[in-house]
Amino acid sequence: MTNIAVKSVQALDDYQLNIVFNNNEQGVLDMKPYLNFGVFKRIKDVKVFNSVSVAFDTVEWDKEIDLDPEFVYQKTYKTQENNDK
Repeated sequence: MTNIAVKSVQALDDYQLNIVFNNNEQGVLDMKPYLNFGVFKRIKDVKVFNSVSVAFDTVEWDKEIDLDPEFVYQKTYKTQENNDK
């Protein structure tokens, strides 16, 4: 498998993220199971959660909270291939 990278991320309702990867797979990552742990408690604030962005090929909030791209890929429920290149 090639190195997985996040191409784009969009905050959805109910603490979910729509994610597109560099292999053009797309899916949804449910962040609710992680909201009570460590720094992730901060993203319970919907304003903070909605500020999600892509930085250095992964998901990031506030330049302090980020996720490993391999973790994101493994935990994302794949919905389809993204044909927007």
